Amino acid sequence: MLGLRRILAVSGHLSSRHAPVATSASAASSHSAVFVRALQILAQQGPVRLQKLSAPDSGIVELRLERPEAKNAIGKEMLHGLRNAIEEVEANAAANVVLVSSSVPKVFCAGADLKERRLMGPNEVRDFVNSLRSTFSSIEALSIPTIAIVEGAAFGGGLELALSCDLRVCGKDAKFSLPETGLAIIPGAGGTQRLPRIIGRSRAKELIFTGRRFDAVEAVTMGVVNYCVPAGEAYQKALEIAREINQKGPLAIKMAKKAINQGAEVDMTSALAVEEECYEQVLHTQDRLEGLAAFAEKRKPVYTGK
Repeated sequence: MLGLRRILAVSGHLSSRHAPVATSASAASSHSAVFVRALQILAQQGPVRLQKLSAPDSGIVELRLERPEAKNAIGKEMLHGLRNAIEEVEANAAANVVLVSSSVPKVFCAGADLKERRLMGPNEVRDFVNSLRSTFSSIEALSIPTIAIVEGAAFGGGLELALSCDLRVCGKDAKFSLPETGLAIIPGAGGTQRLPRIIGRSRAKELIFTGRRFDAVEAVTMGVVNYCVPAGEAYQKALEIAREINQKGPLAIKMAKKAINQGAEVDMTSALAVEEECYEQVLHTQDRLEGLAAFAEKRKPVYTGK
């Protein structure tokens, strides 16, 4: 609230000692409008912005990184913004898909903020990395699908952020790397675990041991990304995928994600038991009956998530 008071003071709507008392409905309305504008300004100052797309794309949410002065390097403030955004998405029952993007040209995320890191002691570094790992795990654990949109650089923690998403779409100018071993550390926010699960151990070891950069063509060939499109078109491709997902039964999508994620970590017998449990969750839903009715009536289904 201190930041809000400063904005109001600078704009002349709050004196250094006392705020003026509204003497009419119009004055109160004016002050209310200023308050709302001030809140909007504060929201825009953060390095992470969450935006709900409007109809006909209601249900699609965009989580956008906005720290151009540092190439979206992840510092304490951005980490805090990511955690808050994730909590808001999970609490939004109307959200069906999340797009993770960047507003900074030619950059998805340059990784950790090493300038900030240099000022941290070992214990503070450990706590920060543990929190970053936990945050990316929270993204992976979101009940709805997530799609990373990569144009330009995705290095270190930036690539780890993309790997924590369910799907990845990149432009042809995208560049990737996990360069941590060159700094005498290891990828500590899930990179050593998610990359081998996505592309296999041997390829992951080579990329992590050498820390070398690889381009978009190699990324799609190895399976790091799902699609590689012309530079500047990754957002549109990701939006097309999000729109397809958004038309499906929301509960079915959530249960499919749960079945895949949990089943991949256990033996086949246990995995099939997970699938059975997830299928049971959709068996008695209104959406399942709507899907059957729409098929019989040769029309598009209207799903409500019930």
